[in-house]
Amino acid sequence: MKIIAVVVLLGLFNVSTLQAQIGEETVVLETGSGNIEGTLLVPETTECIPVALIIAGSGPTDRDGNNPMMKNNSLKMVAEGLSENEIATLRYDKRGIGASQAAGLKEKDLRFEDYIKDAKAWVKALKNDKRFSEVIIVGHSEGSLIGMIAANKDITKFISLSGSGLTAGDLIKQQLSAKAPMLSDQVADIVAKLENEKTVDSVPPMLFSLFRPSVQPYMISWMRYDPAKEIAKLNIPILVVQGTTDLQVDLAQAEKLAGANPKAELEIIDGMNHILKEAPSDPRENIKTYADPDLSLKEGVVDKLSSFIKN
Repeated sequence: MKIIAVVVLLGLFNVSTLQAQIGEETVVLETGSGNIEGTLLVPETTECIPVALIIAGSGPTDRDGNNPMMKNNSLKMVAEGLSENEIATLRYDKRGIGASQAAGLKEKDLRFEDYIKDAKAWVKALKNDKRFSEVIIVGHSEGSLIGMIAANKDITKFISLSGSGLTAGDLIKQQLSAKAPMLSDQVADIVAKLENEKTVDSVPPMLFSLFRPSVQPYMISWMRYDPAKEIAKLNIPILVVQGTTDLQVDLAQAEKLAGANPKAELEIIDGMNHILKEAPSDPRENIKTYADPDLSLKEGVVDKLSSFIKN
C-alpha cells in the first residue's frame, strides 16, 4: 500500500502528489491542525473514470463505516462494489477519527464547518487528478449534509445514503422523544436555546453526555443547516437512497429531501437499514447487523449507485 500526500495549507494545494499507480492507496490530507487520512481505491482500467468521495456519518464512524464498538464495513463494501463497476472511490477518516486523530481539534473548538472544509479540500484534490473524468459526492447519514454543502462546481452528481431530511435540532428531538419521552420537554428547551445560538449552563444529568458544555458550540454550528434547504441549492443530478427498516432516519425524511429539489430521484429499498444492509424492523435484530462485517450490503444498492453515477 502506497502512502501519498495532498497538502492543504492556507488555501494552497499541492495535488500533483495525488497521481499514483492503480490500486488501493493510502492518501493523506495535510492541514494546519494535523493529517487526515483516507483510502483511494482505483479499479484497473486504462480509461478516465468517475471517482466518488464517500463521506461517513456522525460520531466516531470511520472511513469503512465502523466505530470502536461495532464493525460492519458498510462503507468499505460500497467502495469495493463501486470499484467492481469501474468507479474509483476515496473514503476517509474525518478529523479526530481513526487514523485522522492527529487532526482532531479540541471538542470545544470543533465546528460543523470544519468537516465541510475538509470535504471541499478532498474534492479539489480529486478534481485535479487526471485519472478521473468527474467527481461525485456520496454522503452517508450526517455525511449527506456535509456532502451537499461541500458540493460545488466541481461536483457532477450527489448521492445521499440514509441522510436526514431534518435539521439537527429536529432530528435530536425526534429520536429522543421516541427513546425517552419523559425527557422530551427538557430536550426541546435545550435544543431551542442552541438553535438560537445560546449555550446552556445547566444540563440535566441524564442529558449531560449529549449536551455537555464542550460539545454545545459544535451543535450550534450543526443546527444552522437545514438539509432540505441545502439540497435545494444543488443544480446537479441527485439520488436519495433510503431503506424501509432504517431505525435512525425514516422514509418521511427521505421524501422531504427528494421533494426539495426537482433534480432529485428517490430510491426506496425495501428491507434495508441505516447501514445499507438487509435487516428486519425489530430493533434488536436490526442493530445486530451493525456488528456483522461479513453481512453483505442489501442486494441492489451498489447496482443503483453505479447506474446513477455512470448514466
